[in-house]
Amino acid sequence: MKSPELIELGLGLEASNKPFIWILRGNNDASNQVMKWIEEDGFEERIKGRGFVVVGWAPQVLILSHPAIGGFLTHCGWNSTIEGISAGVPLLTLPLFADQFTNERLVVQILKIGVSVGANEPTAWGDEKSGFKLTKEHVKNAINQLMNEGNEGIERRKRAKEFGGKANKAVEVGGSSYLNMTLLIQDIIQQSSKMGVDMIPTLHSDEN
Repeated sequence: MKSPELIELGLGLEASNKPFIWILRGNNDASNQVMKWIEEDGFEERIKGRGFVVVGWAPQVLILSHPAIGGFLTHCGWNSTIEGISAGVPLLTLPLFADQFTNERLVVQILKIGVSVGANEPTAWGDEKSGFKLTKEHVKNAINQLMNEGNEGIERRKRAKEFGGKANKAVEVGGSSYLNMTLLIQDIIQQSSKMGVDMIPTLHSDEN
């Protein structure tokens, strides 16, 4: 995302009146420009006690696992999507390109555990003539919808927790992902033996 979209994101977070953690990737032009805007605009002072800005790396999985987290804004990359689902957290989806739009459809339309910010067409971002242009209203409205306390919001959070439970069971001993990974490792060892390659498996199961 470019700095104008990031600034709109920040303004949308502010306008939502919800507590939030905003993590900015450091050491690039966009983040540097946004940090300059934050300082000059008085953003941190206005959100003091409600919002928190982190620059650089943050422990995403640890944050998502905290019971206070009510939603996760994701670009719908597969890793972040899986981490959000596994944490049982409803998702705000803001895809940028490629398979991220497919992942968004999975989250919003099929699993029904997410709300789209609005970038639901794979067109050029930030182009004045075509494509999606993020505004603070997009962000504010999507947050309000995700955090809604009505039946729709309650059902969405309930489904998110259910899928989180299923995802975690899948990687436990005897779960589907656990068994599939075990079969993959066994197949690699068998194929290596057939080719006469000595292979010491470094992945193993340990219930302790």
